[in-house]
Amino acid sequence: MSENKGKLLGSVFFVFLIFLLTFLIMNAKKSTKKTVQLIEIEGNKLLSGNDYLTQSRLNNKAEYSGLTLAIIKDRIEKHPYVKYADVEFYKSHLVRVYLTEKKMDAVLVSGSNPLFISDDFELLPVLPKTKMVDLPVITNPDKSDTIKLYSLVRGEDITQGLKIIDACKLVDNKFFKYLSEINLREGGDIVINFSGLKPPVVFGKYETAAKIVYLRNVLDYLTTSNSLNNTSYIDLRFSNKVYLGENQGTGVTE
Repeated sequence: MSENKGKLLGSVFFVFLIFLLTFLIMNAKKSTKKTVQLIEIEGNKLLSGNDYLTQSRLNNKAEYSGLTLAIIKDRIEKHPYVKYADVEFYKSHLVRVYLTEKKMDAVLVSGSNPLFISDDFELLPVLPKTKMVDLPVITNPDKSDTIKLYSLVRGEDITQGLKIIDACKLVDNKFFKYLSEINLREGGDIVINFSGLKPPVVFGKYETAAKIVYLRNVLDYLTTSNSLNNTSYIDLRFSNKVYLGENQGTGVTE
């Protein structure tokens, strides 16, 4: 009888030890658990950190207690400007979000609302409070081009405009920075304009790379010869020829 009583007491004591150990472990976890009280955004250029938080539904601090790093990452990466985000606890209650934004190649103006075109050919909204970067503007696309928000660029006209941008970058990055507008003229001959350059350039279509090289050489010649102010337009529509419209007469360069 005493032997059974000893076994019972031993079992009770063992259960008590297990309960006590579990209690201590749970309390230790609670004391070391990191909770979100503040979120900081880094790497942002297109929007302020506060705008990213607001548009990602992360601006209500009353809801931070229920957030995890995975939830924060998911919400941030759903933002149309964000390519991906690294999220980590910087301190016990501070979360830092390191953004890699999508690279925008141009602004497309079609209808009332301008759109960004990313380097992955995605059509994205220009959101309120966006910090406008210096990008070339593509205007007046062919009405047959399919333009749908969050879709990919598919129209031949807009694609041609993007090829002009890429060719300018390849020829000279400084030259590219002066590119201001590519007017697609609703499927007609493309006309491009450069900031600080008075004569428009009638670009036409196709042979993009060769035409941009011709144009760069012609502009260098006109600048060094002080003939730029006497030129009313530059015409690249004809193969292996550059026509210069002059205020008095017309010059032809072959």
